[in-house]
Amino acid sequence: MSPVTAGVLQLLALIAALALAYRPLGDHMARVYSSEKHWKPEKWIYKAIGANPNAEMRWPAYLRAVLAFSAVSVLFLYGLQRLQGSLPGSLGFVSIDPDQAFNTAASFVANTNWQSYYGEQAMGHVVQTGGLAVQNFVSAAVGMAVAVALVRGFSRSRTGELGNFWSDLVRGTVRILLPISVIGAIVLVACGVIQNFAGIHEVGRFMGGTQQWNGGAVASQEVIKELGTNGGGYFNANSAHPFENPTPFSNLFEIFLILLIPFAMTRTFGRMVGNLRQGYAILATMGIIWIAFTALMMWTEFAHHGPALQAAGGAMEGKETRFGIGGSSIFAVATTLTSTGAVNSFHSSYTGLGGGITMLGMQLGEIAPGGVGSGLYGMLIMAIIAVFIAGLMVGRTPEYLGKKIGTREIKLAACYILITPALVLGFTAAAMALPTPGNSMTNAGAHGFSEILYAYTSGANNNGSAFAGLNADTQWFNSTIGIAMLLGRFLPMVFVLALAGSLAEQKPVPETAGTLRTDKPLYAGLLVGTILIITGLTYFPALALGPLAEGLAS
Repeated sequence: MSPVTAGVLQLLALIAALALAYRPLGDHMARVYSSEKHWKPEKWIYKAIGANPNAEMRWPAYLRAVLAFSAVSVLFLYGLQRLQGSLPGSLGFVSIDPDQAFNTAASFVANTNWQSYYGEQAMGHVVQTGGLAVQNFVSAAVGMAVAVALVRGFSRSRTGELGNFWSDLVRGTVRILLPISVIGAIVLVACGVIQNFAGIHEVGRFMGGTQQWNGGAVASQEVIKELGTNGGGYFNANSAHPFENPTPFSNLFEIFLILLIPFAMTRTFGRMVGNLRQGYAILATMGIIWIAFTALMMWTEFAHHGPALQAAGGAMEGKETRFGIGGSSIFAVATTLTSTGAVNSFHSSYTGLGGGITMLGMQLGEIAPGGVGSGLYGMLIMAIIAVFIAGLMVGRTPEYLGKKIGTREIKLAACYILITPALVLGFTAAAMALPTPGNSMTNAGAHGFSEILYAYTSGANNNGSAFAGLNADTQWFNSTIGIAMLLGRFLPMVFVLALAGSLAEQKPVPETAGTLRTDKPLYAGLLVGTILIITGLTYFPALALGPLAEGLAS
C-alpha cells in the first residue's frame, strides 16, 4: 500500500468514527446543559465551594465567575510549582523559577498548554497530576460553559439570564469530560501508553553514558490533553514520544479525541436553539475548512522534490516513521485548527508551505472545528459577521436565529475578531524590533521570523504548539507569551458573554421572505469565504515575510 493511500484511508476512518459519535454525544451534551437535576456528587461540589447552582446569572455575573475561578486557578498552579521542591512525589526536581511558573500557570489555565520546559526533567508527579491534569479538565469545561452561555443567548428572549457558570462548569467536567476520559485512558493503556507513578530509572547505556526515564500517570493525562483540546504533554516530545503515542492506532485515536467534542458541539448548538439544520450549517462550514486544510497539508508534504524526498516517499524530516506523512499531516492540521497544540511531529521541519498551513489554521481563530467550546463560540461570532455582510449587500437589517444584529452586536463581534491579531502582530513586531529576543532564534531569515510569528500566534490563540527551534525559556518570552495567552483567552470571553447577554434581552424577530436562510449551503459558502477573507487581509503581510517566502524559495 502506498503512503498516500494509507493516509487517505486513515482520514476516511477518522471521518467515519466522528460521524458515528456525532449524534449521541451532541444530544447528550444538550441534555447535560439543559437538565434541571443535579447529581449527588455535583451537590457535594456546590456545597464545598459555596455555590448556588440554581441561581441564574446575567452576563456580568457570569463573567465575574469565569474570571474569579480562572484567577484562583492561576494562583494555585503558580504556588504548586513554586513549592514543588518541598512536595512529596517531586522526583527530586527543584521548584520552578518565577517567570516559568507564571508562564506555565497562565498557559494551562488559559487552555493553551504552551510549554517552555522539558516535562520529564522539570515536573514531578504532584504538579503533573494535581496541577496540570486538573487544569486540563477545568479549563476545557470553562470554554464549554462560555459557549453554552452564548447558545442560550440565541435561544432565550426578553431576559438577560445566561444560566449558572458553576453548574455549567461542574456538569461539563463530571458528566462529559470525566466519563469519556476514563474510557479513553483505558484504550490508551491497551495501546501501550504508560500509567504509573514510577520514579526515575536508568534504561541502559547510550553513547557511553546512561539514559534515564521517569514514569507517570501518562494515559490519564494524555486523554484529557487531547479531549479537552489542551495539548500539554507529559514528555517534551509530546505525542511523538512512544510513552504517549506508541502506535498508528493510538495516533488515530488521539486525533479522534481532539476533534470529538468540537464537532459534536454543533449538534448541541442545533438542539439547544431548536433547529438542527443550523447546527448542520455550522458543521458543514467547519468540515469544509478542516478537510481542505488536511488535503492541502498532505499534498505539500507528499510532494516529491529531489531524490532524497523521492526515496523517503515525501518530506519525512521531523516525522515519526511509525506514523508517516499521512498520520503526521492529519494530526498537525487537527491540532492547529483546534486549540490543542499537541504534536506528533515537529512543525518546524515541515515544508515552508506546510508550516504556513499550521500557522494559518491557528490564525483563522481555531474554529474548524476549534477548541472545546471556544471553537463553537468563535464560529458563531464569524456567523454573525457573515450575516452582517450579507445584510449590507441586500440593504436590510441582518438577523441570525431570530435575533437582530444591530450596532451593539456587531461592535462586540468586531472587538472579538480584532483582539487576537493585535496581540500576535504587536508582540511579534516588538520581538523582532528589540535586540535581545532575536537571540532565541535558531534560524535566520524567513524561517527564523516564522519561529517567532508561530510562537505568538500559538500563545494568543491558546494553541500551545511550538514551531521548534526557538528558545522560549527566557524572561522575555515567558512573560510576553504568558500575557498573550491570558489576554487571548479571557478578553474574547468578555465580548462573547456581553454579546450573549445582548441577544438574550431581545425579543425574537419573525422570519419573513427577506430573511437570509442561514441553514442553507449558500450561507455555509458565504461563511467560509468570510473567514478566509478576514484572516487573509489580517495576516497575509506577516505570512508573506515568513512561511510564504520560505516556501516559494524552496
